[in-house]
Amino acid sequence: MTDTQDLAGLRRDLAAAFRLAAKLDFNEGICNHFSAQLPGSEERYLINPYGVHWSEMEPQHLLLIDGQGQILEGEGEVEATARNIHIAGHRANPRHLAILHTHMPSATALTMVEGGRLEMAHQTATRFHGRTAYKDDFGGFANDPDEGERIAESAKSDPGADIVFLANHGVIVGGPSVAIAFDDLYFLDRACSQQLLAMSTGRALKLIPEDVVSETAREWRQAIPQQASLHFAALMRINGL
Repeated sequence: MTDTQDLAGLRRDLAAAFRLAAKLDFNEGICNHFSAQLPGSEERYLINPYGVHWSEMEPQHLLLIDGQGQILEGEGEVEATARNIHIAGHRANPRHLAILHTHMPSATALTMVEGGRLEMAHQTATRFHGRTAYKDDFGGFANDPDEGERIAESAKSDPGADIVFLANHGVIVGGPSVAIAFDDLYFLDRACSQQLLAMSTGRALKLIPEDVVSETAREWRQAIPQQASLHFAALMRINGL
């Protein structure tokens, strides 16, 4: 596969992820951002231009930037927070070829609760066992590169963390492909929504025993690559993407 084919495929998948996220109400205005790193030794990333709504995102809208955030291809503006969060995030954990940042309501609600954590109270939550980190202090907008580096510290200190909950802010999901990262984003929303609904009853959560959590998480890890690919393809197909 040539570099041109790699770039075209990434453009297609990342643009589809934006439009699917909008359909699922994961977006917030024209804010938040997704990125994908091109294979190879050079730092090259696809990222959304500021001002394009996720629901209208097309492959040609995406900007190709370098490791300094300079635009190599495309027209538009790279928003400062997008540049700072994503470049630092990709560098911190090279496994994360795709990084998705949202303020999707259910996951974000957990970041607004003192000591908020995704609890192992449903089998969907066990998908994220051992893969989740938390930044428990809010650092404001990431308009400064230092804040992007601070957020990326979680990936540096815990390279197994694919999900980072940012206090009073939102979530970051990283994965080895757009399909896997989007699949995690989808199921993270479900897990957080399920927990919030259960918590709304005022009753204590019924937690799954640790040994069962560990085994279920292992089964999830085996299933995710194929499931994510099929799920993402199905979502693209039924939405005509």
